[in-house]
Amino acid sequence: MSLDAENSAVIARFLDHLWLERGLSGNTQASYRSDLNLFARWLKTQNRLLVDAGEVELRGYLAARALSARSQARLLSSLRQFYRYLHADRQRQDDPTARLDSPKMGLRLPKTLSEQEVAALIDAPDVNTVLGLRDRAMLELMYASGLRVSELVTLPLTSADVRAGVVQIVGKGGRERLVPMGELAMDWIARYLRQARPELAAGRQIEGLFITARAGVMTRHNFWRLIKLYALQAGIRTPLSPHTLRHAFATHLLEHGADLRVLQSLLGHADLSTTQIYTHVATARLQQIHARHHPRG
Repeated sequence: MSLDAENSAVIARFLDHLWLERGLSGNTQASYRSDLNLFARWLKTQNRLLVDAGEVELRGYLAARALSARSQARLLSSLRQFYRYLHADRQRQDDPTARLDSPKMGLRLPKTLSEQEVAALIDAPDVNTVLGLRDRAMLELMYASGLRVSELVTLPLTSADVRAGVVQIVGKGGRERLVPMGELAMDWIARYLRQARPELAAGRQIEGLFITARAGVMTRHNFWRLIKLYALQAGIRTPLSPHTLRHAFATHLLEHGADLRVLQSLLGHADLSTTQIYTHVATARLQQIHARHHPRG
């Protein structure tokens, strides 16, 4: 068997193992596969297999890539997962990543908006049009429920229970959660379902909750384009990301006294440490407000 075939086979077994054990998303699996394939190609120049690589090869590869600290940490995480799997599966006697240190990184806080900026962004769509009504409902729901963009655009029609005021989410790893919508989002979703979606669907049976002008499924790219458009209309100059409203949801809840465990459940985080980043965001914003408005700030 060739080097390429052997490497491909062991990568496939590793990804199958992770999918069975942890239910990784397609994007995460693709990231692992890409990292391992690139390392395998680098090793091939030395006539080495992935399963045989040692600490020296790993250090040499990481140095050769000249990545930023954050990118190097992500790559090292992929390699650690792979070699820990090989070691646990007794395909090798040691873990060559055991003595590799993760690069030190500064704390990167999620970019967010003030409550006034969120209100301006959500008010931007023209709700006298079916597309504007759809967009208003999407923005209201994302901010009210803290959804990931991928969760928002893939919501099935049956996911939003307007009467109960909750939306059913299938998040990362197939984990399900029920998240409250809040009265405003409930009202806008109900208006969208009553006034806009039937016209957009034009009599066709479409599974998705949010659909395009051509009765297609909304995509992450489409929604990101809309957010940038409405931010421009609202005069918002703060740098945005597709998850800006999710970050704002989390930060504003903490600023208003929400419990971190409750926030973890609402956001669908598997680990509380992921949620704790928002405590830093909230603290930073409170310090800015204090410095701006307190007479001795």
